[in-house]
Amino acid sequence: MHVAYEVPRITVADTTPAAADADLLIIPVAQDQTAAAVAGFDAAVGGELTAALERQEFRARACDIFSAAGRAAGWRASRIVFVGGGKRAEIGAERIRRMAATATQAARHQRRARLAWADVEPGTLSPTARIELLAEGITIANFDSGVHKSKPDHRFFVSDATVLTSAAGAAAAADAGRVMGDAVNAARGLINEPGNHLTPRVLADKAAALAAVPGITADILDERRIEELGMGLLLGVARGSAEPPRVLVLRYEPAGAPAGQTLGLVGKGITFDTGGISLKPSDGMERMKDDMAGGATVVAAIRCIAMQQLPIRVVAVVPMTENMPGGRAIKPGDILRGASGLTVEVNNTDAEGRLLLGDGLWYARQLGATHVIDVATLTGAVVVALGKITTGLFGQPQSWVDQLSSAAGAAGEKLWPLPLFDEYGEQLKSEIADMLNSPGRPAGSITAAMFLKEFAGEGAWAHLDIAGTAWAEESKPWQPKGATGAMIRTLIEVARAGLPG
Repeated sequence: MHVAYEVPRITVADTTPAAADADLLIIPVAQDQTAAAVAGFDAAVGGELTAALERQEFRARACDIFSAAGRAAGWRASRIVFVGGGKRAEIGAERIRRMAATATQAARHQRRARLAWADVEPGTLSPTARIELLAEGITIANFDSGVHKSKPDHRFFVSDATVLTSAAGAAAAADAGRVMGDAVNAARGLINEPGNHLTPRVLADKAAALAAVPGITADILDERRIEELGMGLLLGVARGSAEPPRVLVLRYEPAGAPAGQTLGLVGKGITFDTGGISLKPSDGMERMKDDMAGGATVVAAIRCIAMQQLPIRVVAVVPMTENMPGGRAIKPGDILRGASGLTVEVNNTDAEGRLLLGDGLWYARQLGATHVIDVATLTGAVVVALGKITTGLFGQPQSWVDQLSSAAGAAGEKLWPLPLFDEYGEQLKSEIADMLNSPGRPAGSITAAMFLKEFAGEGAWAHLDIAGTAWAEESKPWQPKGATGAMIRTLIEVARAGLPG
């Protein structure tokens, strides 16, 4: 099997675009600043930029691309790519990352191994924030999902990238972006893997290996230890599969981190979801290999937190299993008891993610988590509500929800808060157990969050439903079809901001 990605070497250089030693030079252009781009770079391409603008081949809209040969004497790059940014006031975090990824994809298609980015368009961000996003965008574009193809003839990766800038702190910012991009690509590689290659045991081992960086300790709980902890919800889901469940526990406890505070990250790790006895329709079921995206997200996040040496304690918990309709599988009407002691009447075996998250949330609190975030491809209902663009956000108290919203803004990701009014909890009532696992279609993403709330314990808690955002159904210039790595960046920004008192 071939590798899914390569991490390019990214450096910074205080040099002019003309002097950049690269196979391809990238010039960002704001839609309302094209005159400046023409003045600075039209001569380098023999007037081709002006011609492209006049015939509207290149309009400098967000992620537009125009490629031309370098023709001016003294310019070292043989090829120049102009990438549009839209209006300058709109060039924020998400836009910059996408511009960098789009241009890097163009470099890969042209088989240009060494590229340079002329940092001539400021957008709306500080130089260091911009450079970090550029480095991340370049890195995440160096990804190819065709790892199982027997003839990868068209695979090509960028080996080197240079950001042309004189900004203070640029080298550290570029390194941080590269680390972030590496973590995102690692998660995407796991999420794209088919269920026969990524069973719970394999996922546990690969995720632990991914997190094997200085400062992180890993522990993989097997089915015996899971049973000793009383995780009956996870064990119930696992009963239908021939593959045994696992729980991965990762700890990052740096010296100097604030005492008495630990960020808990809990990720759903269903390596394949058939729906169990409540079997899903066959159409589209092949995509259910991505039901462990939440688990991959939290593993990638704690890896990046440790590699950036952020001063915060973190514990990550990822319960893992398959959801299969075997002869021992749980049935609608069965009752399970979680490690917290709460009992659940299972009226829909396809609402399995909240079951193992219930045990995972409880365990994160047992391990000392004071502020918890769970991440899961949990409900189709959130896709109905928010589409494929925005992640659903739930939580308490409001200050913690607000902090996640702010972190997403800084990361260039889209979150939208949904309510957790007490009345929604009425739908979870069961006549024979403490609660139902699936009270039906009305407010389906909210009632799923209300279920998790019962296991989240005291203290700050947030739930990110990435069912719509974890997977791209079609390719974009900055994103191939497949896993997106959604919310990894937001979790990093939460850790950077530190935990509230």
